[in-house]
Amino acid sequence: MNRLEGNVALVTGGSRGIGAAVALRLAEEGADVVLTYESDAGAAARVVQRIEAAGRRALAVRADSARPEALTAAVDEAVARFGRLDVLVNNAGVFLVGPLDALGADDVERTLAVNVRAPFVASRAAVRHMGTGGRVISIGSNVAERAVFPGLALYAMSKTALVGMTKGLARELGPRGITVNLVVPGPTDTDSNPAGGPDAEVIAGFTAVGRYAEPAEIAATVAHLAGPEAAYITGATVPVDGGFTV
Repeated sequence: MNRLEGNVALVTGGSRGIGAAVALRLAEEGADVVLTYESDAGAAARVVQRIEAAGRRALAVRADSARPEALTAAVDEAVARFGRLDVLVNNAGVFLVGPLDALGADDVERTLAVNVRAPFVASRAAVRHMGTGGRVISIGSNVAERAVFPGLALYAMSKTALVGMTKGLARELGPRGITVNLVVPGPTDTDSNPAGGPDAEVIAGFTAVGRYAEPAEIAATVAHLAGPEAAYITGATVPVDGGFTV
């Protein structure tokens, strides 16, 4: 699979979970990959090693997505190292949940900074370097469409904002040949929401297929949207949720 041969991709929050799966899949498709991470340098290094073992170039950049200047610097470093940028995957996010009275101003600020402002800032920085065929892909959440438990209002609000950003940027960047799309995972087996967790059976039961997704299943859809076959898909919200919202 070399659909992305010669392309360079940047994946925010690419050291674990869905982000790591996306970084590895894009490398399998032929892309060189830059990934950001916040604190776990070891996990980021392991993803880089796996990408390089697959024969692609890779770079891990430490960047707190809550800091706009750090994201912009990560984009600039990616271009400086590899000479171009073709694909941006806005994956980094925070999951702060709780009742209204328990969520303080710092929780709200952190959630909006990472889940809303960061994708906008990264997209703005990235598209400066993109030409025809550029791809901006963000990772949303199924709870923006169906919040099945109390305490999800802040997180759901932040992920809902990505729908508007995706549609607005798709309209703006379409004339430049750049597509913008949103992938919406359902319950996915990651460190933060393991398929063997205490509430996993109940959560899986909300899906039509009765199970969690593997991160690689989310990454497969991202890879399709990043490739040339998806040139006519833009402004779309693509659920990969096992029927969670049906």
